[in-house]
Amino acid sequence: MKIKRTIQFLKDIKVNNTRVWFQEHKAEYDAVRRDFEEGIECALRRIAEFDNSISHLRVKDVTYRFYRDTRFSPDKSPYKTHLGAYMAAHGKKALHGGYYIHLEPDHCLLACGNYWLPTHVLTSCRNEILSNVEEWKRVVENERFLELFGRVGQGNWDGEKGFGLEHLKTAPSGFPRDSEYVHYLRMKNYCCWTSVPDRFFEKENWLDEMAEIFQVGKPMMDFINNVIDDYE
Repeated sequence: MKIKRTIQFLKDIKVNNTRVWFQEHKAEYDAVRRDFEEGIECALRRIAEFDNSISHLRVKDVTYRFYRDTRFSPDKSPYKTHLGAYMAAHGKKALHGGYYIHLEPDHCLLACGNYWLPTHVLTSCRNEILSNVEEWKRVVENERFLELFGRVGQGNWDGEKGFGLEHLKTAPSGFPRDSEYVHYLRMKNYCCWTSVPDRFFEKENWLDEMAEIFQVGKPMMDFINNVIDDYE
């Protein structure tokens, strides 16, 4: 991807987030968008090599509108200041987890997992973790996973890496508060992410490095997806 042009455009839209400015630079946006979509098409093909469940997806299935929905937001800026693609086998709005690529100046990242789950599905996931805790530990406490994503609750979306976006303050109802695995039971989603430099996407082998990162997170996602799929 021509990441320098993309990052510069995103920097510019952040400080010129108006419809007038955007229309004056529409051709530049169109070029950035085409380049991003070409990169995502390559990413889809590369991920499908180790996860055939997403092989049916096309670029239009995984990318988002650049225009913001401002109806219920105090921020009335009409455009986003990042580009993203979420490659999930059951679709962007499904419970089943997937892979996410995020481009934003000084905040590019790769993530995989599940971003929101209803309470009854979370309860089943928590029961599955307790019932198969050794398998769960194997996929989230191995050296490479910890190196890329860290331990649960130690990071945040704006940081270098993280595992778990939101957490209950105490153990969920019906689960033991004194469990040594309570930190996993308190999770409200199962998402892991790691930041990458803006220039990451300039590398000749960025697709291979992306694939290696996603494959480290995939066993955790598969563990949770096996539970979720009973509900979809």
